[in-house]
Amino acid sequence: MKAVSVEELPAGKWHLEIKLDGYRAIAVLNEGEVELWSRNRKVLTGDYPEVVAALQKLTCHNAVIDGEIVALDPQGRSRFQLLQSRGTGEARPPIVYYVFDLLFHDGRSRLEEPIEQRQNALQVVVGKKLGTVRCSPVFDTEPAKLLAAVREQGLEGVVAKQPGSTYEPDQRSRTWLKLKVHGEQEFVIGGFSAPRKSRKHFGAILVGYYEGRKLRYAGRVGTGFDTALLASLHREFKRRGAEECPFAEMPREAGVNDVTWVRPELVAQVRFAEWTSDGLLRQPVFLGLRKDKRPRDVVREAAPLADEK
Repeated sequence: MKAVSVEELPAGKWHLEIKLDGYRAIAVLNEGEVELWSRNRKVLTGDYPEVVAALQKLTCHNAVIDGEIVALDPQGRSRFQLLQSRGTGEARPPIVYYVFDLLFHDGRSRLEEPIEQRQNALQVVVGKKLGTVRCSPVFDTEPAKLLAAVREQGLEGVVAKQPGSTYEPDQRSRTWLKLKVHGEQEFVIGGFSAPRKSRKHFGAILVGYYEGRKLRYAGRVGTGFDTALLASLHREFKRRGAEECPFAEMPREAGVNDVTWVRPELVAQVRFAEWTSDGLLRQPVFLGLRKDKRPRDVVREAAPLADEK
């Protein structure tokens, strides 16, 4: 089940949660065996042994749990770019699986139950200890107050869920809404520019999003890369070389001799200040590759909420 991106929360009462910045993951537990699956049905089990070990300790015969795998910074905030350091030889950040829904439990489906019942049952299964597996907190407060706290603490946003709502698999339902206070979303990589000055491998990536079947151009992202990342991404690009521009329209600032096109198969997570009036990203920063999203699922999301201060 997916949330709809909005710029304003409709009136009424909502269950509010913090929008996490990691990999969405479904956990399947069966008599001590655990599998982790990404939203595009890729196996994540081997990537997060600490999560698997924690799930194996839960007291249930079988369950299907929805949540998000995140890496935490020293302040306890989820940071997508920290997930990228795993496997690179850098110190491993703390990994937590924040769970927020229980779809199946001990032989019966809970999809049609109200969200309150599902989350109460999940709390019983997981417990209240702040270990590797934790229940995502639900806040009973005014949305404006939580959004202000989220902005102050440098978090990504808020997810609002309608009381009494059921779980709708594979649907982007308006009973789940997401509001962002910072510009951050996925984009499809369609090309890269030549390196300049002392930089090696490439200068910037050219990114876009799908509007129907058309890949719309959103701009160049030239920051957020270190030397190792430039090299590894360049290897991925060379495997995906393309002769023609994959975007529906030729980027205006991209000269023919400056850009090498690639097949639109890689998805990047990008943080940015805002959308410009001509539909391009302002001050974009590369955060990492997303292996859990299909390129065709990448669309332009609602703009981040303006700071009212």
